[in-house]
Amino acid sequence: MAGRHILWDMGGTLLDTYPDVERTLAAVVSEHGSTVDPLTVAFLTRGGPGSSTAGAISELSARFAIPRRAFVGAYDALKRRWRDAPPPVMPGAGEVMGRVFRMGGLNLVVTHRDRASAEALVAARGLEVDDLICAPDGYPRKPDPAMYAAMLERHHLDPADCLAVGDRDVDVAASLAAGIASLRLIVPALPAPAVPHGTFIGDLTEVLPFLG
Repeated sequence: MAGRHILWDMGGTLLDTYPDVERTLAAVVSEHGSTVDPLTVAFLTRGGPGSSTAGAISELSARFAIPRRAFVGAYDALKRRWRDAPPPVMPGAGEVMGRVFRMGGLNLVVTHRDRASAEALVAARGLEVDDLICAPDGYPRKPDPAMYAAMLERHHLDPADCLAVGDRDVDVAASLAAGIASLRLIVPALPAPAVPHGTFIGDLTEVLPFLG
């Protein structure tokens, strides 16, 4: 496995967004008189098959009988706060992106996040990406491979010359379905990944040996 171009997931891969998101959702539960274990929220947002922030909001809303709009409102407020205080870049991301640039490769982002939020986060952290595809632009969400396939087509890339880096089962499933070798960043505290394919990494610097 070796690649010159990287198709990055954003939240939990390039940017450490999940701790802020999970604290925000747990705070809504607390404000309504209940408590929820942080690992439970983490499992709902990024640990289980098909996990997502939207799915976590729906599950927590049903479990604690809290209006969904309370969670959505808190999440929207968090995204506004990120304009001035964005989440940190994941350790090793800058080093890997720099190596890709120096090799003449492309750093491409494939994300479920809405475009305004994604572009604001990239700009706030000074991340230089070559292109960005967002599911709300009209693409089906992962594990559908459509966003990865569209990125390959847009830049006339051979899947064999690419790597996909993500942190969830859906990232692995979608990129593999598009013919792209997948590296999955794992979170030790969460359950083992359900997708038994791809290569697991514990730190983004572990991507470096795969660049070639």
